[in-house]
Amino acid sequence: MKAVVQDKYGWAEVLQVREVGRPEPAAGEVLVRVRAASLNMADWHLMAGEPTIMRLGFGFGRPKSPTRGSDVAGVIEQIGTGVTELAVGDEVFGSASGTFAEFAVAKVGRLVLKPATVSFEHAAATPMAGYTALQAVRDSGMVQTGQRVLVTGAGGGVGSFAVQLAKHFGAHVTGVCSTAKIELVSSLGADAVIDYTAQPLVGEFDVIIDTGGGRSLSVLRSHLTPRGIAVLVGDESGSRTWGPIGRTLQAAMWSPFVGQKLIGLLALERQADLVDLAELLESGAIAPTIDRVFPLDETRDAMARLAAGSARGKLVVVP
Repeated sequence: MKAVVQDKYGWAEVLQVREVGRPEPAAGEVLVRVRAASLNMADWHLMAGEPTIMRLGFGFGRPKSPTRGSDVAGVIEQIGTGVTELAVGDEVFGSASGTFAEFAVAKVGRLVLKPATVSFEHAAATPMAGYTALQAVRDSGMVQTGQRVLVTGAGGGVGSFAVQLAKHFGAHVTGVCSTAKIELVSSLGADAVIDYTAQPLVGEFDVIIDTGGGRSLSVLRSHLTPRGIAVLVGDESGSRTWGPIGRTLQAAMWSPFVGQKLIGLLALERQADLVDLAELLESGAIAPTIDRVFPLDETRDAMARLAAGSARGKLVVVP
């Protein structure tokens, strides 16, 4: 089968499309024929080996696993022993290992049935960005009807879901994005949009979902109500060694001593959240924004576009 692999850490040029052996599902696993997969910043970090501290778990000199990709939508091709929840032919979406390929193996608990009305591309664009936004808005931010919510990075993968989810929960939403993404963020339902390239950040908010990074905790706090909540979702402006860890630790140290809650989000992959996302997709409450769909052979170009920060929403690859 074809798969996107890398032998060393680096930028997009380290990615190569090769013929590799088709994986076999172990007990409790299934083999998915990939119909679509999507890119996340996590894939870029694993490709680049940055921040450096992550290499302690994923391989110091080179990646332990040469294949990239985790978001997936496809059809069950084969089931391992003990699998009763899914059957060959089921259309599913969720997370798997090495999804930038024609086939990928996944544990049953990482997948749910794909709604029939949702395309493979839209389903594949949902898992990581969707459950990250859901946990930020619903669980950590505890967004409620009538609250004022600020979403930074509102035109990105997680941010575009966060805007829609905050609106779904009844909030007044202000999105922060670049000039090129203003129209997109407005179309997602944002009540107001701030172009960070031309306008200062103004206003006071009950909840800030910071998916963009690049702003200090002091700046975020100055735009929070006295009992407001700031949820930090990564920080692409962090150091190449520690990444977002420094700001997350700072939030953990400050939060007990101030009236506001400062939360560094560590999003967890939970099947229950995938079930919720499937229902939200089926009802039309949320819809992933897809910037472009690339053939598998052009995954390198897709990763370069992701790294440039120019994608409006999600990038998808199809075998």
